[in-house]
Amino acid sequence: MHARLAAVLSLAAAALALAAPPAAALGPDELKRVVATLDDRQRNSGDWKALCYMEAKEKGKTDVVYELLVYRRDEDDKQLFLFTKPKAEAGKGYLRIDKNLWSYEPSTGRWERRTERERIGGTDTRRDDLSEPRLSEDYTAEWKGDSKLGVFDVHELVLTVKPGVDVSYPVRRLWVDKATLNILKRQDVALSGRLMRTTYTPRWRKIYSESKKGEVWYPEEIRIYDEIEKGNSTLILIREIDLRSLEANLFTKAWLESKSR
Repeated sequence: MHARLAAVLSLAAAALALAAPPAAALGPDELKRVVATLDDRQRNSGDWKALCYMEAKEKGKTDVVYELLVYRRDEDDKQLFLFTKPKAEAGKGYLRIDKNLWSYEPSTGRWERRTERERIGGTDTRRDDLSEPRLSEDYTAEWKGDSKLGVFDVHELVLTVKPGVDVSYPVRRLWVDKATLNILKRQDVALSGRLMRTTYTPRWRKIYSESKKGEVWYPEEIRIYDEIEKGNSTLILIREIDLRSLEANLFTKAWLESKSR
């Protein structure tokens, strides 16, 4: 389905490009401001908790729906995932502390260190799909042009990872709505230049944060399409956002282990 959508959008963009005058390039200062705003919009100076649903479609297999709780402490760049459904996955989780990602398997009680490329729960999801973005810190941005994505006027940006930074993908292409600065489309690219994933975020919402004294934006719906294993995709729905302070000891291995006893 997304291939047909992309084809229609590409044809529309090409037609508009022929008809419209060239767009003025984003200067370095304006580009820096745009990328910083993408980060700040989703950042909460306090804590974050959300109930998420992930529906994983894998070619030749039965669709699986996961339920998980996502916890964030943006100030310290800490994050924890706890799976609650289906029953076979309940108690499994991931913990990110000190820039290290660990996975926990309750049936064995074992912890294993993972990379940022880890497929969360075996789906097409990566940890940073559900984290506070740090695009300004992790990537160098380049403006590639302005175009149309469907009915939206967008900035097209290419982000390249900075040396020594561990991220899920070294190159990211973004289509950013010029009116709202919502990221509508993202393509994740390997060092070889091969397209790995295409992600659409068609619905965004905002919630007021007492700790930030401002609004925090989040993608209510995320659709991820695997570009290597065609036919595989993951739908993520983010629900029940809670920005109240979390337990002081939540971001620890002991806390996650206690949830599976």
